[in-house]
Amino acid sequence: MEAKEAKLSFEAALTKLETIVESMESGDVPLADLLAKFEEGNRLLKVCEGRLKDAELKIEQLKKAKDGAAFAPFEAGREG
Repeated sequence: MEAKEAKLSFEAALTKLETIVESMESGDVPLADLLAKFEEGNRLLKVCEGRLKDAELKIEQLKKAKDGAAFAPFEAGREG
């Protein structure tokens, strides 16, 4: 994954991904560009999945902490 994509927020990555999907669905993209967009879309999808997984883990930690279990501090920025 490229460094610039790894630093994107979930919302920014999702917006870029939606733009790519819309352009691909338009049917006006040459095959070579279509392939490049597909690859970029896959990278952005991984960013989004990583951010969602981080959020899910954080929520689970907060739920367990609320129930009295103690956990180490959550570290965001996991490479995915």
